[in-house]
Amino acid sequence: MPITWILAFFIYGLLSKHPKRSRISLYLSLGLLIFFSNTYLLNEAWLLWEKEPVPLKEVQQYDAGILLSGFTSMEKSPHDRVYTNKGADRMLHTLLLYRTGHIRKIIITGGLGAIRATHTSEAQDIKTLLLLAGVPETDILLENKSKNTYENAQFTRRLLTRHPELKSFILITSAFHMRRATACFNKAGIPHAIFPTDFYSNDRMFRFESFIPAESPLSEWHKLFHEVSGYIVYKVVGYI
Repeated sequence: MPITWILAFFIYGLLSKHPKRSRISLYLSLGLLIFFSNTYLLNEAWLLWEKEPVPLKEVQQYDAGILLSGFTSMEKSPHDRVYTNKGADRMLHTLLLYRTGHIRKIIITGGLGAIRATHTSEAQDIKTLLLLAGVPETDILLENKSKNTYENAQFTRRLLTRHPELKSFILITSAFHMRRATACFNKAGIPHAIFPTDFYSNDRMFRFESFIPAESPLSEWHKLFHEVSGYIVYKVVGYI
């Protein structure tokens, strides 16, 4: 978390009895604050990491779209509705592909990602939303046991063994998550195209206000570092 680094250097600079070290630490704290609060630099980092959007005209027809969950809140009451967060574009763009005839079926993968016990699975909640949007239940398949991206791929592969009629797939998840997700599904032996969604990046544009310090980039840098770290860990342990 960048804010932790900034505070650590700032506090050390205040408490250090060594003048030179104190001065360097305070300068580092200020420099990191300026860097990590710059929306232009953050956007450039997102553009480097996120997979690029795929124009609809370039999307072929697939037997199924594989929708990764991770955008619903499982611990909010009352449980008479579905709570979503920013990543809901994953579902909305899946619905777009379905309505435009690019996919015939929707496979939702995602179980109990929360540590605490929950009343249902993420996949089931998303299915509820798709049913409300008019998608026939016969066109929705669920994998609701997985707890992470690696299990998304492995358990989806098991599901597909029961549906040999499905042969072509397109993977739908957030653009920042797509590198790790597509690597896991490749490792699981599921050939697929990709359809990134839920972008943090914007089109590259030079604007003066982009260089004015802001608070939101601090949390987004944290999310980016978290995903890059996750990709590296998956690589080390052999998940991808």
